[in-house]
Amino acid sequence: MAEPRTPLSPGMRMLIDFGPLAIFFLVNSYAPGLQIQRIITATAAFMVAMVAAMLLSWWKAKHVSPMLWITAALVLPFGALTIYFHDQSFIQMKPTIVYTMFAVILGYGLIAKKPLLQLLLETAYPGLSAKGWRLLTINWTGFFLAMAVLNEAMRHALNWDQWVTFKTWAVIPMTLVFAMLNIPMLLKHGLQLEKPEDAPLPPEG
Repeated sequence: MAEPRTPLSPGMRMLIDFGPLAIFFLVNSYAPGLQIQRIITATAAFMVAMVAAMLLSWWKAKHVSPMLWITAALVLPFGALTIYFHDQSFIQMKPTIVYTMFAVILGYGLIAKKPLLQLLLETAYPGLSAKGWRLLTINWTGFFLAMAVLNEAMRHALNWDQWVTFKTWAVIPMTLVFAMLNIPMLLKHGLQLEKPEDAPLPPEG
């Protein structure tokens, strides 16, 4: 018999979702050596932190979310390519691919009228009506597409350190604002959470 799942607290969810990115930023900022050495060290730390986040999720909740699985499945190979080829382009392209993949998955769900977002998030939005799920899916699809385009623009326009800062100090706030902007719509369509601000966030790209 499978062990029962334990809901994660909002703080723990934030740690699991954004902790690896924070580690990536800190290691890149403080690791010694030339830029390429910092890139490799930060990327390796990012990969280790992602695995640690999955283990922490399993330890605390007896469960790893599908979104975390998908994100990790791209972080690890693209990180490995970055380290092997000494080329930061691979780890910089990873967010674009993550965001595009989720946009395609959710877009297919909208066209096929399948609740794929609901399957990905499982019981994260109790009470949300079918119309609410559809509207949320549309919003997230647009968000992911916009973030994919933005990441591509930023990785070409910024140098490495600027891009890492953008990933940490711009992407996370934009994601939080996006989540908060959805709350009124979620409540209008039946969301039943004691603290609506605790609604789950989209995955870190």
